[in-house]
Amino acid sequence: MRLIAVGRMGRRPEAALFAEYAGRLRPQLTLTEIADGHGSPAEIKRREAAPMIAVLPERAFVVALDLAGEAPDSAGFAALVERWLTLSRPLCFMIGGAEGLDRSVLARADVQLSLGRLTWPHLLARVMLAEQLFRARAIAAGHPYHRAGRP
Repeated sequence: MRLIAVGRMGRRPEAALFAEYAGRLRPQLTLTEIADGHGSPAEIKRREAAPMIAVLPERAFVVALDLAGEAPDSAGFAALVERWLTLSRPLCFMIGGAEGLDRSVLARADVQLSLGRLTWPHLLARVMLAEQLFRARAIAAGHPYHRAGRP
C-alpha cells in the first residue's frame, strides 16, 4: 500500500505517530511526499495534482481522501480495504494539502473516502489514515484491537 500526500512531515510529532502505525501494517504502507504548491488556491491544487498523479504506479487503485467522499465506520472500512487488497492492483491513498485535492486527482480516483465531516490538518489525516488501516487489518484478522461492541 502507498500513501501519496502533499507536504513534508520532517521531524514533527505527527511523523512519529505515522511511523508507528505504518510500521505495524502488512502489507506495508509507504509514504511519498509531494511539495506544497504556491499561488492562488486553484493554482496550488493544480500544481500539487500533476506530481501526485505522476507518481502513481501503473494500474493503481486510487483512494482519494476528500470531505465529500464516502465515510464508512471502521468495520465497513475494513471490508473495503480487504476487497481492495484482492484486486491485484497497487493500492494508493491520496491526501491533498491545505487546499484539498484538485479535480484531476478526484477524477483519477476509483473511490473518494472521507475521515468524517470535521476538518483535520492534513498531517494528522495521514496519522488517522494509517491508524484506520491498521485497525482495518486487525478487524480482518479477528484481532481484539478494534474492541467492537463497546458503547
